[in-house]
Amino acid sequence: MATRGQVLAIAALKGAVSGLVGVAAMTAAGQLEIAVDHRPRSYVPARTLRALLGRPESDAPQSAVWNHAMHWGTGAVVGALRGVWAVTGIRGPVANVHHTAVRLAVDQTLENGTGVGAPPTTWPKQELAVDLAGKSIYSFVTGIVADRWIAPVLLSQRGRTSH
Repeated sequence: MATRGQVLAIAALKGAVSGLVGVAAMTAAGQLEIAVDHRPRSYVPARTLRALLGRPESDAPQSAVWNHAMHWGTGAVVGALRGVWAVTGIRGPVANVHHTAVRLAVDQTLENGTGVGAPPTTWPKQELAVDLAGKSIYSFVTGIVADRWIAPVLLSQRGRTSH
């Protein structure tokens, strides 16, 4: 029988894969949105990754490889968290909403911490709507995949009250 740590590690790995499926959905939706409204591509993810790695970065367009590395890497890492949630019973649409907030928080922490991004409260409404929609698609797809793939075998009944 697997230990609790092993079950959590397997769930995190499955969650990371679920997160990659979520990134694929978010990327497809983003490509469709750019084709429809002709919004220029954002290179903030590429700039953020370059800043995190201590590489030179500028406001000029970046290689799509850097953008994809940041999107897919962040998607896998935050997806791992969703996998742990699924195995411990934190599941369903409410978990997906909370996961969306986590994904937004991770992105904003990295972007603003590196000085590459601006706080969302300063963004135009259309930019905010696009970001929220994309991250929602990511989290809901990630959650649906994780919840179907990972059984809640570590669901606890302890700690339901404050005492």
